[in-house]
Amino acid sequence: MATPVIMPRQGQSVESCILTEWKVNVGDQVAEGDVLAVIETDKASFDLESTASGSVLALFWEADDDVPVLANVAAIGNEGEDVDEFRPEGQSGASAPAVESPTPAATDSVAQSTSPVATTVPAAAPAGGSLVASSGVSPRARRLALKHGIDPESLPGSGPEGRVIERDIEAVISGRPRLSATARARSLSEDLERPARGTGLAGMVRSQDLKVPGSVEGAEISPVKGIRKVIAARMIESLQTTAQLTLQASFELTRAQAYRKERLDAGQSKVSLNDVIAHGIIKTLAEHPEMNAHFLGDRIATFEKVHLGVAVDTPRGLLVPVISNASDLSIEQVSAEVKKLAGACREGTISPDNLSGGSFTLTNLGMLGVETFTPVLNAPEVAILGVGGIVLKPKRTESGEVEHVDTLPLSLTIDHQAVDGAPAARFLQSLVERLENTPGA
Repeated sequence: MATPVIMPRQGQSVESCILTEWKVNVGDQVAEGDVLAVIETDKASFDLESTASGSVLALFWEADDDVPVLANVAAIGNEGEDVDEFRPEGQSGASAPAVESPTPAATDSVAQSTSPVATTVPAAAPAGGSLVASSGVSPRARRLALKHGIDPESLPGSGPEGRVIERDIEAVISGRPRLSATARARSLSEDLERPARGTGLAGMVRSQDLKVPGSVEGAEISPVKGIRKVIAARMIESLQTTAQLTLQASFELTRAQAYRKERLDAGQSKVSLNDVIAHGIIKTLAEHPEMNAHFLGDRIATFEKVHLGVAVDTPRGLLVPVISNASDLSIEQVSAEVKKLAGACREGTISPDNLSGGSFTLTNLGMLGVETFTPVLNAPEVAILGVGGIVLKPKRTESGEVEHVDTLPLSLTIDHQAVDGAPAARFLQSLVERLENTPGA
């Protein structure tokens, strides 16, 4: 009996995953534990493994589909087994054709379907037999065809094994030209766009007529997908739903650098400037709890403990792992957690549960030479702190002389719906005083 493979739940907060790439095709033989596909949450990437051994009977979704957790993704079993009971509603996907014994009637039908008439108009079926013009019709295609009075069985299908799919019906409705066999294969595998009329006979679209959707002369076009697509959506949503205001300040590094050296001289663990700032944020938020909150439209949720998000640059995009209950940790523990979570993000092993639940976010671009920038809120959080690169600034001493000192720029973005400028400025002022006078305390 065929066995469905479901989309696993990657953490309690994850409702769907993006299926970014299939590693198998219909008909492939797989063993339990073999990788079937690569899937992504909005933050991390995982392998989808087979839960059974056998032949791949069906793939119910296409690459880049957003698949609900616990939905059937594929079916594994013996060749010829029926998988329709496992097919998610509204999904056609790719399926292996059922194995049937040939009959004289079926042979006659297939013979007729190869005639020129059978590709456009259904021919009369022989006595005792039925005409077969395709290897099936997807449910979506059938519904659309019936709506527009089209006989889907009479059409050549562009889906797997000649299956008639929705785009074939749409092509008839819109009057788009026919595709050559090579053009049809390329348009499916490479997701290319067909012109209104091709250069082939009677306007047939040939392979060389296809182009990348939205292509621009002299530019390489690539689709926005996976985590990049999710980040894009979240960034624009953040800007559209929050009233963002950025305040900027800087603090002198003299005492913080001395504190780091004192730790090393005393045989204690090494901490970075980012660790010092993270610990300073945690301590300062205890004095300014209005900054440690979520804005929920008609409510503001103020957290008792600090759950600090730390932005991490990875090969797959920006991830923000969260140090839960960071206010319970020492600076050494904060430093260790940052290193552990950042490493898991870059390796792609971070759990989705470690990528949600933050109450305040820290992001640092200073190591890339950026002096100041405007960080975008990680909504529904009401504040995010951006750290720039070291800047040499003049400072007047008590004797009236001017000396130059290293400073670090800080950019605090707030949601002005939840926090006014003055409380935010007081938070920033308190943080600067802590970092300049009692770092690590």
